[in-house]
Amino acid sequence: MFEADRARLYLVGGAVRDALLGRLDPGAELDFTTDALPGTTEKILKNWADAVWAQGRRFGTIAATKAGQRIEVTTHRAEHYEAGSRKPRVQFATALEADLSRRDFTINALALSLPDLELVDPFGGVADMAAKRLRTPLAPEVSFTDDPLRMLRAARFIARYGLSPVPDLVEAVSRLHSRLDIVSDERVRDELDKLVVVPDPAAGLWFMVNTGLAGEFLPELPALALEQDPVHRHKDVLAHTIAVVGRAKPRRIVRLAALFHDIGKPKTRSFGAGGTVSFHHHEIVGARMTRDRMRALRYPVEDIERVSKLVELHLRFHTYAMGWTDSAVRRYVRDAGDLLEDLNELTRADCTTRNVARAKALAARMDELERRVAELRSKEELAAIRPDLDGNEVMAHLGLKPGPLVGRALAFLLEARLEEGPHSREEALRLLDEWWAEQPESHD
Repeated sequence: MFEADRARLYLVGGAVRDALLGRLDPGAELDFTTDALPGTTEKILKNWADAVWAQGRRFGTIAATKAGQRIEVTTHRAEHYEAGSRKPRVQFATALEADLSRRDFTINALALSLPDLELVDPFGGVADMAAKRLRTPLAPEVSFTDDPLRMLRAARFIARYGLSPVPDLVEAVSRLHSRLDIVSDERVRDELDKLVVVPDPAAGLWFMVNTGLAGEFLPELPALALEQDPVHRHKDVLAHTIAVVGRAKPRRIVRLAALFHDIGKPKTRSFGAGGTVSFHHHEIVGARMTRDRMRALRYPVEDIERVSKLVELHLRFHTYAMGWTDSAVRRYVRDAGDLLEDLNELTRADCTTRNVARAKALAARMDELERRVAELRSKEELAAIRPDLDGNEVMAHLGLKPGPLVGRALAFLLEARLEEGPHSREEALRLLDEWWAEQPESHD
């Protein structure tokens, strides 16, 4: 198609990299680059594709779908951030190598020419993949100035592909990390989301902390590197946190909760007699800090509520001992709501102790809890625990009008439901009468 218009077309970026690594996802979106200008690309694709979108035309990108496969074709270009600007300036180029030189890393600066399938690798990306080395095509100062988000992308590639950054890349991030400030919060957030769900994000998280990059958008993370001293010994909270993230299943909400679960510890640390250290109510403080940080990163409200709730509840399991009462199980399930599975996953991941006996004991307690939940679920509707009477029934029985008294009555009935399980209507009315007889208002 493009040859007919005397234009060249190349498959580029992640698809080429992943194909060489044997990791190509057949359903992944394919990215192409061409020396044709956007208008020409749009004309060619309209004659071939099932649908075409030209919203990205001013950036050189025309999107299309064919037989359910989505593709994007972009005119050779370079992007550059001016000092203090949050929006890149796009320039079109005519040479493929110029386009590839402005890509983030050498392992992404690869192209496959079509239709002859010739690999174009001007910056040694294949050799870098073989050596598990992370480099930029140009000097890292140039690459990270062009798009500062690439510094954060480096963390993801280090973790995702097991790459070691070359020294000049590390030095450049350590020196230029403040440039991340010009990148929109949304782009930073999206890149963080991609990092936390790689199979093991540990190497990327350590890279962020050690280069100072994390301090630009997630200062609570490096703050977890609490000082160790010979008198007041305690676990390195940063190392523990990174371990918990890696132990949790790669579900975004759970991994984010693992990342934030202990951020309240620095603010709540206190020392006691005998060199003991404690972090009383760090889960409450941490939940508040989580909300603030996620709002700053422009997370959706639903994400903020779910992650902060997991942080707030992550110690709930440890307030119970083996031998859970039905009441304790009901309260745990009620408070967790639809986050129950995620909360259990976070709780299991939070056990990073090297003490084999303690680890086995904690695992046994969690197994016991999950068994008790399943047991009660078979008898009761745990997912929808509510008072045995509704507000209308309370008002009709007690002759009340809507108001605080009705709310207090419903709260009493909910407590009774949690403590004793479901009641029949007659039992619930009897309990309500007993409660009402003890209220001062009943004698007015």
